[in-house]
Amino acid sequence: MTLSLGLGVVAPAAQAAAAKPAPVVRPAQPPEGPTLARIRETGVIVLGYRPASAPFSYLDAQLRPTGYSVELCERVIASLRTRLKLPDLEVRRVAVGSATRMPMVSNGTLDMECGITTNTAERARSQAFSVTIFVAETKLMTRHGERVQSLSDLRGRPVVSTIGTTSIQHLAKVNEQLGLGIRIVAGLDDPDAFQLLRSGRADAFMMDDVIIRSLLAQQGSAVSPDDYVISDRALTVEPYAIGLNRDDPMFKTMVDDVLVGLYRSGEIHTIYRRWFESPLPPSGINLKLPMNAAFRRVVAQPTDSPDPERYR
Repeated sequence: MTLSLGLGVVAPAAQAAAAKPAPVVRPAQPPEGPTLARIRETGVIVLGYRPASAPFSYLDAQLRPTGYSVELCERVIASLRTRLKLPDLEVRRVAVGSATRMPMVSNGTLDMECGITTNTAERARSQAFSVTIFVAETKLMTRHGERVQSLSDLRGRPVVSTIGTTSIQHLAKVNEQLGLGIRIVAGLDDPDAFQLLRSGRADAFMMDDVIIRSLLAQQGSAVSPDDYVISDRALTVEPYAIGLNRDDPMFKTMVDDVLVGLYRSGEIHTIYRRWFESPLPPSGINLKLPMNAAFRRVVAQPTDSPDPERYR
């Protein structure tokens, strides 16, 4: 082997080593869970929506899903198109109801459930949830100026709520614990439950305040402000979130990153005003519902906690 012979003279072996190109170091690809892998392979993402849950998820004049929750999911999909380099990613939209939404997330039919689903510890056993996207409170609505503040005021009377919701679960639990003798009436969906109250088949309707106010606003001149009364006291706190596959934390992280990005940039306030403080298409109804303090705290400090106390 020839060694260096002095300044400026390099041995042949060293010359060969210097001429050899350095290996290319490629950045590690971020890991992908089963949801992203399947979306990449099929070019399809499946979104669940509610047909009649304005302003969160409902059908517009062209019968296309729209609303606050739907828009947030569409922001996630836009991010996916860029991340996966799939500009033609197909979005398959599937209508769900209160009773079908969670099973369809759990069995993998839906990639995202974009409606009005409350994150609870019990539900988290079968599915995952994004960071909280809205905070509601359950209240009681009665007819003809009758004011009630608690379920104890309705002892022995018929009370309606919507099947498959946390509201009807809470109603059944309190009814049994306190021995109130309430006759529980189940609506197939929120509009159906409201109609049961209107028709007199129930004396009160227990549901999330934002849903109650939306249903009342949709009646227009058919009802007057004196026809219905909403309780002041909240019975429960309901943190809404996007439903996700429990076994894919990587996909949840991606969804959360998009939502938290909207919170930190302040863009969530523009989106919120579009659906809660502006005329809703196609009806023109304006809920005039400012963002409550609980959700403002979530925007400042995002959380996916199912604990109601976290939002009080």
